[in-house]
Amino acid sequence: MNVNKVLLASHGTPGARAAEQAAIDLCRESNASLHHLLVVPDFWKGMMGDDWLNNAVTQIRFGDYVENQLTQDAANEIERIEKICKQADIPYSSAVRLGKPAVCLIDACVKKNYDIVVIGSPRPQGSPGYRSRMDLELLTRSLTIPLLTAPHPQR
Repeated sequence: MNVNKVLLASHGTPGARAAEQAAIDLCRESNASLHHLLVVPDFWKGMMGDDWLNNAVTQIRFGDYVENQLTQDAANEIERIEKICKQADIPYSSAVRLGKPAVCLIDACVKKNYDIVVIGSPRPQGSPGYRSRMDLELLTRSLTIPLLTAPHPQR
């Protein structure tokens, strides 16, 4: 298999970091470039805390806080992976999208000519954290390129 362009879906969780390592190893072996797609799940969109915040000003401030925190977290993840790629002399690019993870990943594949997609596997049951619910059935039905799913480090 000739690999020139790798698409990595990662958001910094332990499973995503396993995918990062697999993608970086693949890029090193193939002398390929890496495009990092970070998807902010759309459940954050419009999160205002209106069930416990009782006035519009407080709701807006809280919404701004959440948005700023998500922006900073995404920037930190991109910077971290960019640094790893720079040290490994791997050409790197990135994009941040808001939406459903599988839909955003499929859309990215349609718009660009990638050779392979690398993702992490779902968290093992009982692991802490929010499950962003990658729709694997939709993803595998829709992709026209190979999909590599890195095993979760806790398995």
